[in-house]
Amino acid sequence: MSKENLISQKNIKLNMSRRIRRTPFTNKVEECGVSDFTVVNHMLLPKGFKNTVEEDYWHLREQVQVWDVSCQRQVQIKGPDAEKLVQKMTPRSIKKMETGKCFYIPIIDETAGMINDPVLLKLDDDMFWISIADSDILLWAKGIALGSKLNVEIIEPDVYPLAIQGPKSEDLLISIFGQDIKKLKFFNFKVFDFLGTKQIIARSGYSKQDGFEIYFKGFETHFNETELGEKLWDTIWENGQKFNISPGCPNLIDRIEAGLMSYGNDFTRENNPLECNLEKYCKQEDDHDFIGKEALRKIQSDGIAQKNERNIV
Repeated sequence: MSKENLISQKNIKLNMSRRIRRTPFTNKVEECGVSDFTVVNHMLLPKGFKNTVEEDYWHLREQVQVWDVSCQRQVQIKGPDAEKLVQKMTPRSIKKMETGKCFYIPIIDETAGMINDPVLLKLDDDMFWISIADSDILLWAKGIALGSKLNVEIIEPDVYPLAIQGPKSEDLLISIFGQDIKKLKFFNFKVFDFLGTKQIIARSGYSKQDGFEIYFKGFETHFNETELGEKLWDTIWENGQKFNISPGCPNLIDRIEAGLMSYGNDFTRENNPLECNLEKYCKQEDDHDFIGKEALRKIQSDGIAQKNERNIV
């Protein structure tokens, strides 16, 4: 890109509308000096805070950061056929998934093309959250449920993930939520109290550092979601001062080192999960039925040209 194009882009503004949503934390993000936004799932995602990617990377590796990742929208599937529907959407078996667990799952279409790579949370035997990357899985799930005549309710709940990432993240959250934070194992979640409200906290996040994600819910209290969200942000920020906290966002260097992929950037619907190094979630011995099974089995049988080419280089 030429210098002239870079300069001209600085004068381009993003006009807000109902199609692009702010989050309960956007006011606080702006107060912290956000310099760039992008849009994911029709919602603002901070992309920079006036420091370089390298500076942000080293701070993330050594300290602790708070990220507004509300754009990780939840698709809530609830009802007698909830597990059946979720299982139909992914090659990964969820038969032995327990309540309180998080699973990373590929979601594929009828040609085995990747349409999302979300984190699945099991809240109960008949209730799941699919924490999605940037594609409309809500409509996909509704279409499958309708066509298969499954007894489920599918909504996008008012849930806004807030990530606390970095090696000091555990100490920071212990100072707020208590010693039970230590008991959280990787890709597990529990419910914690915040000002009389119940908040799900998972040991997970879009970095290779230790970290947590608070699945903030502000709609079932006497607070409005922005008021409660800002109280949560302020509490984390104030307690984080002794841990050298900084505002942040998913870091390009860190996620590439960790092998964390970005839907729409690193892969698209043109790629299958085997090309994305997700073989362990596509075991041929799993006998459950899922959309794209026949196409995926054929790819497994024929081999993966694109991945083989990569391995040669």
